[in-house]
Amino acid sequence: MSQQQQQQQKRGLRVVFIGPPGSGKGTQSPLIKADYGVCHLATGDMLRAAVEAGSDVGKQAKKVMDAGGLVSDEIMVNLIKENIGTPDCKNGFILDGFPRTVPQAEKLDSMLTDQKQKLDHTLEFQIDDQLLVRRITGRLIHVPSGRSYHREFYPPKVDGKDDITGEPLTQRTDDNEATLKKRLEAYHKNTTPVLQYYKSKGILTTLDAARPCEDVYKNIRQIFAKTGNNPPPSSA
Repeated sequence: MSQQQQQQQKRGLRVVFIGPPGSGKGTQSPLIKADYGVCHLATGDMLRAAVEAGSDVGKQAKKVMDAGGLVSDEIMVNLIKENIGTPDCKNGFILDGFPRTVPQAEKLDSMLTDQKQKLDHTLEFQIDDQLLVRRITGRLIHVPSGRSYHREFYPPKVDGKDDITGEPLTQRTDDNEATLKKRLEAYHKNTTPVLQYYKSKGILTTLDAARPCEDVYKNIRQIFAKTGNNPPPSSA
C-alpha cells in the first residue's frame, strides 16, 4: 500500500448516502460497514438511541418531539458530532437521512471542518419511481439488526427468515404505494438542491441503483478506490 493510501485509510472514510426510500441504501450500508469498518448513522436510529441513552442531545430532542415539534438542524448536527466521536466511528461513517436541505448540508460541513474532517463522497442512489414501487412493496426488514431483504430482488435464504439469526422478517406499515408516492414527491422537491450543492463541491457520484445489489456494491468500491479509500487487506 502506498504512503498516500495509508494516510487516507488512517483518516477514514466519510460518506453521505442520498436516495429515495427503497433505492438500496439499507442494503449497501451493512456491506460497506463490514468491509471498511465504518459506522452507519441513520438519523431515525440515532435519535431513538440518544433519547433512550438520555444524553444531553437526546434530552433536547425528546423535549422537542414530546411537544410535537421537528428536531432542529442544530440538534441533528450535534447528534452526528456526538456519534462520530465514538469508537465505532473511528474509521469513518456512512450518513443516511441527513442532510435533506442545503442549510443542513452547510451546517454539517461547518461541524466537520471544526472537527478537522470533511466528506469524501456523496453517493446518489438514482432509480425510476415506478421500479421503487415494486421494490418497496416487497421489502422485508429484520428489525433488531436493520438488515433488509426483498421478496423479488434480494430474497432471504429461507422465506420470511433472517439469514443470520433465523428470526422473522417484517414489513413496514408505511411500505405501500400511496404513502410512497407522497414520500417521493417530497424527496425530489427537497433533494435536488442538495445534490447540486455536493456537485459543486466535486464529491457527488450518481449510482444506477436499479442494477443488481452486487453490481452497485462493486461500483461503490471502485468509487472509493479512486480516492485511495480501500478496505483493509482482509476484505479486499
